[in-house]
Amino acid sequence: MGSTWLVRLRRVPTGSSPEQVQTAVQEVLDRVEGQMSTYKSESNLSRFNQSRSTNWVAVPDDMATVVDMARHVSEQSGGAFDVTVGPLVNLWGFGPEHPAGPFGSIPPPAMLAEARRHVGYHLLDVRLSPPGLRKADPLVYVDLSAIAKGYSAELVGRRLDGLGAADYLIAVGGEMRARGLSPLGQPWRVGIETPTPGVRRVLCRVVLREGSLSTSGDYRNFFDHEGRRYSHEIDPATGEPSTKAPASVTVADPSGAYADAMATALMVMGPDDGYALAQKLNLSVLFITRGTGAFQTYATPGFERMMIASPETTPVSPEE
Repeated sequence: MGSTWLVRLRRVPTGSSPEQVQTAVQEVLDRVEGQMSTYKSESNLSRFNQSRSTNWVAVPDDMATVVDMARHVSEQSGGAFDVTVGPLVNLWGFGPEHPAGPFGSIPPPAMLAEARRHVGYHLLDVRLSPPGLRKADPLVYVDLSAIAKGYSAELVGRRLDGLGAADYLIAVGGEMRARGLSPLGQPWRVGIETPTPGVRRVLCRVVLREGSLSTSGDYRNFFDHEGRRYSHEIDPATGEPSTKAPASVTVADPSGAYADAMATALMVMGPDDGYALAQKLNLSVLFITRGTGAFQTYATPGFERMMIASPETTPVSPEE
């Protein structure tokens, strides 16, 4: 998945060694990567993308589950989240396939227009029983990178539950999942980074008692061109990196896949429309925007209750 993973345990489950736990976690992540990677040509997803068939294609249960959740978030967000955006991600240089020009250049309008013709979540059908996917357009290309890591953290949690672990913190890339207590006997505390390129500093902290936490931002994967930042958060409606995106969005939810996908959707929507949707759906979300000389945070009530008071940041409402 092009990232790292970390599991912290309060104690190793009875009957297991640390090495056995590590092997079990790696097996889960390898399985997901083998199914959903766009960088591995032999993955189930890569084979589906390479196919030009518009018939139903059998896929593993996990893959169908992830695409089904993706479609749910697409519908809730009015298409701001869309796993068929892969051709545009590639064209802007953020995917596994190289664009026509060098990274950091703007794709030609004609190429963007052509790619957009094959983008739209309604062009991809999914069924859970038997698990399968179907393209309405043979050139549909699916990219699950904005949801698979969150789902992976969720699956790792289930595996640890099966081993008898009651207290753990999981990180797969920037996707977190927690249960129980830390080695200090307290709920897990998670830091949310200052969204500044090249800086690893905590802006604020939250208590993650149970469930998942996912952050999406514009400060890790981007390029600057003529004074504008172009991030990997592609707006399916325009075919370009979102012009409304805040510095970062963090979503807390029982589902890791949902938190991961919704964080991307809200980034694309921006702090105004995104905050309105988060309130409508009663989600726990934190938006971080760049103000004049300082970052500002906009938290929904559910997320505010998770935050640990800190002099570094003060939650404010969007109206302020």
